[in-house]
Amino acid sequence: MKIFIIVIVVMSLMGSFMWMMPTKREKIQAHLRLKAKKEGFLVQLVRLTAPRAEGEMEGEVKNTPAYRLPRSNLDKREVNAMVPWQIFRTKAIANQGLPADWSWKLGERTLSESKLSLLSEVINLLPSDVVALESTPVNVTAYWHERSGDEQLDVIKKALNLLIQGKI
Repeated sequence: MKIFIIVIVVMSLMGSFMWMMPTKREKIQAHLRLKAKKEGFLVQLVRLTAPRAEGEMEGEVKNTPAYRLPRSNLDKREVNAMVPWQIFRTKAIANQGLPADWSWKLGERTLSESKLSLLSEVINLLPSDVVALESTPVNVTAYWHERSGDEQLDVIKKALNLLIQGKI
């Protein structure tokens, strides 16, 4: 009987330790976010509200990792003139100038044709689990579900740098 009680106590303690251990997915995310920080990204978990998709009454709300790169190439005049925008990978009515299955939440009809063309090129570079892009005078952001692995981090960095260089 004593052995049985000892086994139960030991198994209970082991179960508690196993419950506290990060999962394989959490370890991958931690490694990815550490790599992103080393490459100049600011990674935050944000509450993201998508625009209302076709046939929906309200936009979807999710907690999503935001991978941000700061802007440093704008002077004060450009910062004041820049109009922030936000686009989502969802099918909606507000999609003027964007590839199929992307839509505007903020900033529709504010970009020139040349900037829309560059934005379309950037969208085509992105992995399929990037669900949104955002541009403000302070930074550019990719909202990414992190499913495609850390090799896609370089692709996202390249895409965001194209937006920074194009001053979009």
